[in-house]
Order: sequence, then C-alpha cells, then structure tokens
Amino acid sequence: MGPWLQTAAFPLLGLILLLWSQVPGLQGHEFRFGPCRVEGVALPSLWEAFRSLKDTVQAQDNITSIRLLRREVLQNVSDTESCHLIHDLLKFYLNTVFKNYHHKIAESNMLPSFSTLANNFVFIVSKLQPSQKNEMLSVSDRARRRFLMFKRAFKQLEIEAALTKAFGEVDILLTWMGRFYQF
Repeated sequence: MGPWLQTAAFPLLGLILLLWSQVPGLQGHEFRFGPCRVEGVALPSLWEAFRSLKDTVQAQDNITSIRLLRREVLQNVSDTESCHLIHDLLKFYLNTVFKNYHHKIAESNMLPSFSTLANNFVFIVSKLQPSQKNEMLSVSDRARRRFLMFKRAFKQLEIEAALTKAFGEVDILLTWMGRFYQF
C-alpha cells in the first residue's frame, strides 16, 4: 500500500463508518417504554414469527366476542406507565400463556417461530427495570389496574380457550408495542 493510499484510507474509513451509523436500519433498534429502554430487538422479526403462527392459532379461537387486550387495557397509556404495563404483560405471557401453550405449538411443528417470540419476550423482560420510587407508585398502580383487567378477562374463560385467545392476541400486543419502537 502506497503512502498516499494509507493517508487517504483512514479518513475514508472514518467517513464510511460515520455514514453507516446514520443509516436507519443499520444501527440498533430500541423499544422506549417511558424510562425503560430495550435495545437489540427487531420488531419486524417478532411480527414475522407471529405471522407464521397466526392463522393456525387464530383458527382455534372460537370465542370471537371477547377480547382480552381491550381498549381499556392498552389505550391512553402514558410513556411512564408503559414500562410497568409491558413488564407485567410480557411476564404473564411467558409464565402463563407460552408455558402452557407450548405443547400445542410442538404438535404443529411451529416451534422455531414460537421460540423466536418467547426468547425475545424473555430478553425484553430481562432488560426492563420499572422504577419503584415513591413518586412512581401512582403510575405503577395505574399500570397494575390495566394489567388486572386483562388478567380478569383471561381467568373468566376456560383455560384452553383463554390460552388460545391470549396467544392469538399477540398481534394486538405487538401493534401496541410498536408505538414505543424506535429505529
């Protein structure tokens, strides 16, 4: 490499790196649930995983008159409240819905997509750190009331129907999460 090439290569490399960092889609993706930030999860990947499961799961949902993730649960959620609500919802999905729905997915050979959703939900929950400060208690309480509305609706259904309904509503959850997604 000639001396003129060495002299030009480093500034050119710096310019390329600077431009690369400014191009949307090339840097990290981030969820911003109020004060809670989660980097490294690509929302389009979650959608792709759910779409491959959606038709099968939603075809098993025989109760179309009930919605678990109702407007009252997800509408007009403040940014600060969103951190607490998403934390509670994703923990419930992991500990109740995914854990108990796994056998149905395994029977239908859709495990890779199911695993993508579950693993990303685990990652998001592990990164969320809802504040427990005194001034945040009212926000936490509002989020908890919203979550309990969802949970009550879930418990009013027979368990298999509730699991199917909740899993089929992952699209509603992903749509809501998209409000807090930054490229």
